Amino acid sequence: MRRQLALMAATLATWLLATPASAYMVYVSNEKDNTITIVDSTTMKVIKTVPVGQRPRGITISPDGNFIYLCASDDDTIQVIDTGTLQVVGTLPSGPDPELFTLSPDGKVLYVANENDNLVTVIDLATKKVVAEIPVGVEPEGMGVSPDGKTLVNTSETTSMAHFIDTQSHEIIANVLVDARPRYAEFKPDGSEVWVSSEIGGTVSVIDNATHEVTHRITFEIPGLRSEAIQPVGVNITADGKKAYVALGPANRVAVINTQTYQVEKYVLVGQRVWHLAFTPDQKTIISTNGISNDITFIDVASDEPIESVTVGTLPWGVVVSPK
Repeated sequence: MRRQLALMAATLATWLLATPASAYMVYVSNEKDNTITIVDSTTMKVIKTVPVGQRPRGITISPDGNFIYLCASDDDTIQVIDTGTLQVVGTLPSGPDPELFTLSPDGKVLYVANENDNLVTVIDLATKKVVAEIPVGVEPEGMGVSPDGKTLVNTSETTSMAHFIDTQSHEIIANVLVDARPRYAEFKPDGSEVWVSSEIGGTVSVIDNATHEVTHRITFEIPGLRSEAIQPVGVNITADGKKAYVALGPANRVAVINTQTYQVEKYVLVGQRVWHLAFTPDQKTIISTNGISNDITFIDVASDEPIESVTVGTLPWGVVVSPK
């Protein structure tokens, strides 16, 4: 009997060691075919593609991983999707044409850029009600919130500004001029800086969160490519604050930047027309959405080399990864 128990224990231990950890789920919004695609981060295989609202773009997930929030831009609403059933279980009020949004660090408030209304809409997720509408510049898009939740940054494409907003008073406290068509705003993990990408300007502006001054302007040069083909959009910074990744649009590359020197260290070739980026929670992989080639690319963060590209839906735009 003891020998049988010992053999069973040994078999179980071997099985546990051989079994990989639970995979993270990757959720991709496909702007053209009104779907989201779910990809297993370990196998890098498509699990399922499900229909959603019209022109899905911005996508994020609740801190517990139970719900996806999705901008159904042409439906003028935000859909709530249960990650267990992959069914739409509700909607949230929004102004016209919601494009991008960001969750407060505690997961209780959603800040939405409404492109056609020149407003930032503030939604209380517990009550599912709009608690504030903040007038900003023309064509608001990029949204970033500080790690302490006190400051919201919205970028307005036509006004070429980053608007700093107090999340308690819902008042604009500073307007910072950046280069043409700012598309995204990302805080460093320590909250000291905001990185704002400018698609037409071809730069990333680094803004001091305390003084609201542009301290660095990062430019990009890729041999063989015209400067107008380099159009920065998505920006993601590693949790340790050491590296920034910038999606460069029709340049078909992701730039890797040293956040201490503000120098580009590498250009990673991915699919065509790279839009947005997302890390896996373990920070081992970053994933790009490549709109024209209809795929996503997994990039190894340690080596900054592409691992695999996976075909998803038509015009993949946004991406988010399950938190656990």
